[in-house]
Amino acid sequence: MRDANERVVLSLVRDHGSLAKTDIARLTGLSAQTVSVIMRELETEGLFVRQEPVRGKIGQPSIPMALNPDGAYFLGLKIGRRSADLVLIDFLGTVRHSEQMSYRYPTPYDTVDFVSKGLKRIRAQLTPEQDRRIAGLGIAIPFELWNWSDTAGAPRPVMDEWRHRDIRFEIQAQCSFPVYLQNDATSACGAELVFGQTRGLRNFIYFYIGAFAGGGIVLNGGLYAGSSGNAGALGSMPVPGPDGRPTQLIDIASIAILEQALIAEGRDASHLWTSPEDWGVLGAALDRWIDAASSALAYGIIAASSVIDFEAAIIDGWMPATVRNRLVAATALAISAIDVEGLGVPEVREGTVGIHARALGAASLPLSERFLIGANTVSGG
Repeated sequence: MRDANERVVLSLVRDHGSLAKTDIARLTGLSAQTVSVIMRELETEGLFVRQEPVRGKIGQPSIPMALNPDGAYFLGLKIGRRSADLVLIDFLGTVRHSEQMSYRYPTPYDTVDFVSKGLKRIRAQLTPEQDRRIAGLGIAIPFELWNWSDTAGAPRPVMDEWRHRDIRFEIQAQCSFPVYLQNDATSACGAELVFGQTRGLRNFIYFYIGAFAGGGIVLNGGLYAGSSGNAGALGSMPVPGPDGRPTQLIDIASIAILEQALIAEGRDASHLWTSPEDWGVLGAALDRWIDAASSALAYGIIAASSVIDFEAAIIDGWMPATVRNRLVAATALAISAIDVEGLGVPEVREGTVGIHARALGAASLPLSERFLIGANTVSGG
């Protein structure tokens, strides 16, 4: 565990890109001597690198410090309902290596085998010094995955295996560094907070539209996971269904619903999972899904805003950027048709991390836990 002052300095430099000693002292209220000691230690550890000196009109030039991309590495594992991803990111959040596996439904055995083989391939590409700097692995997984067997079209006995397996423990047994675990949609929210363009936002609600819809909550600049790690379980939020009766957001806004519509038309829907950057032409099926999903999201945003005064509602997902743009625009339009008297309506924004938000969010768990302050909350799940 790092000293709190070191975490503050690391967090500030991450937010600003680079800072000089005088800037950090001014922003933190720490003495110049304390800041000098911290920055010297972080540079010695290889976490900071010096930038070009900045010369002022008088006095000595200031030397900004920036994060060293090779200062630390983090692994992120996303276990989804249709695919798994394993990524290695550097200290700046850039993806250095990635592995991917698609499936009809996840099984514990195949997942552990995928991680075991993926770790060997990824670490084989690192130098001994780079490998030594792996600071941890984060797992992003839907909590109570076994409850979604019917919706995922998976055999119940196979999905029930997840109920009796401790996936974090099994993966930790393969690793010399710590392993963390968090809900997948909450992890995606963490990725938007740590790596996304959210500067200035202190409170926002976040929706990640994957095979199933989910989300997360940021309060006072930090990811809020709740006592059980399941806060922001937005997929379970009640919203009006097509017949006007209450249903859950997951039953309308999930990509699995679009998949079902395509299959009902006799069309192949596998590319929804294998080609998230480009779905091709989906026609009326996509139009209907966006109409329904945006309406449900609009009601969900307004309902949440009656409890917490969010500054923004951010929507991201496993989908092409063009589809995300249409979904966000349609959601904002749907909100304008709802009676919001007495409420502050948050700005509806597109997410800035994209399809890999859950995997990057998983990798942000060890980054936040070991180096930053106030950005993330880790649950044992």
